[in-house]
Amino acid sequence: MYDVDDDDKTEFYRQPPICSTFDSDLLVSTLFDCSSTSESVNETNLQASARPICSSSARLICFNETKQLWRERVMQEYGPRLVVPIDLKKKPQEQKHRLHNRWHPEIPPVAEVKAGEVFRVEMMDFSGGRITRNYSADDIKFADQSIAHYLSGPIKVVDEKGVPAKPGDLLVVEICNLGPLPGDEWGYTATFDRENGGGFLTDHFPCATKAIWYFEGIYAYSPHIPGVRFPGLTHPGVIGTAPSMELLKIWNERERELEENGLRSLKLCEVLHSRPLANLPSTKGCLLGQIQEGTPEWEKIAVEAARTIPGRENGGNCDIKNLSRGSKIYLPVFVDGANFSTGDMHFSQGDGEVSFCGAIEMSGFLELKCEIIRGGMKEYLTPMGPTSLHVNPIFEIGPVEPRFSEWLVFEGISVDESGRQHYLDASVAYKRAVLNAIDYLSKFGYSKEQMYLLLSCCPCEGRISGIVDSPNAVATLAIPTAIFDQDIRPKTRIVPIGPRLVRNPDVLKCTYDGNLPTTKNPGATT
Repeated sequence: MYDVDDDDKTEFYRQPPICSTFDSDLLVSTLFDCSSTSESVNETNLQASARPICSSSARLICFNETKQLWRERVMQEYGPRLVVPIDLKKKPQEQKHRLHNRWHPEIPPVAEVKAGEVFRVEMMDFSGGRITRNYSADDIKFADQSIAHYLSGPIKVVDEKGVPAKPGDLLVVEICNLGPLPGDEWGYTATFDRENGGGFLTDHFPCATKAIWYFEGIYAYSPHIPGVRFPGLTHPGVIGTAPSMELLKIWNERERELEENGLRSLKLCEVLHSRPLANLPSTKGCLLGQIQEGTPEWEKIAVEAARTIPGRENGGNCDIKNLSRGSKIYLPVFVDGANFSTGDMHFSQGDGEVSFCGAIEMSGFLELKCEIIRGGMKEYLTPMGPTSLHVNPIFEIGPVEPRFSEWLVFEGISVDESGRQHYLDASVAYKRAVLNAIDYLSKFGYSKEQMYLLLSCCPCEGRISGIVDSPNAVATLAIPTAIFDQDIRPKTRIVPIGPRLVRNPDVLKCTYDGNLPTTKNPGATT
């Protein structure tokens, strides 16, 4: 800690930090030491001139609430304004600004920002802290799917004159900075039990599994997948604006039609349709921000508010791994103020997030700046449907990404494991590409469960390489070879087996207790 004379305390704490880039959390950590609570905080002093109370050694003894108050004040004076703070010791409904996990135009905004202002939003992980770093997969097996995703917001956006964004505008959201919440530098990747959400390959991997990841700066490693380390391309999985009532009605009607009649009206891959066709509005697990559960207002909204599971016209759960620092999202505005929300922070993710709970999920923060393009929806977005609301966002990828020069690419075509031909089905093709990669990498001493989770969260690149040459769609999965501590390329000699290539420790795993049949690839390795 700094040595500061009592007479100099006021001036010391009013001085700006001497650095080119300001880290508010570092400054707060310096000013606040909560390792002891032997002294209480004088409320009168807190209200007067906002000066901390210090001992002669300039160490502030404080409660968590006082630290949070000072953190917000420091952010306001020296850095981006903190508009949605998160206390990881509290549940989503106990936060200063209660979180929400549904889309609805009547969920009230918790904060207001001006165009051009840089501000900070903090987020819990998508589960609201229910999935822990305990070395057990039970929290995955019995996860409550009704609560995903806990989002921070909504945030109302106004222009420099205080006029809110209007329906028909474009909201430009620039990601200036992002990362894990300080002191919570860990994450997890998992796949749900087949009876409870499953994953892209749930017919092959029906058991709930989990791997814990720890962060070393920009790098992640897991004790459950040894011999792998890679830089994360951190991004928010969910970012979107509130729908209008008209758009919400469109969502609910079309998704209900799919859920009720999809199996009869659509030709679906037999395996893929064993998962829920849609996640319809449900009062179970519903959290609507500042609207209290059990009130008439809550009862009305909860039965029609849309789940946050899929991406839609408002953006939402797009899971685009490249939306990192410097990226811009051009979101359509459907309600006054735009009322955008964000959450589901990912330290890293592979294209497709194939294991479903498949990124490195974490708590985190975003530092954002918004602009409003008046009338931008009509000017830049072409409706792909019967109404002017059938539009989609535009994304501008930022300049900061990990650099990889060598990749191993796996191909898949639209022929399933039974040998049955499908017609230009990109889902079947991508499934086969992922299965090819998993089976190949398991030859190097890894379990298939380890590789399933790895390909879901490492910075691999998925592509639709061909979609016109009947009858086969062609999909590819490119894996950066540098993430492994061994050479994984094919060679003329036998596959190398090194001392670090061990099957234990493996991923955390539960038993599968359901009755659905699993798919076996007769040509795959065991």
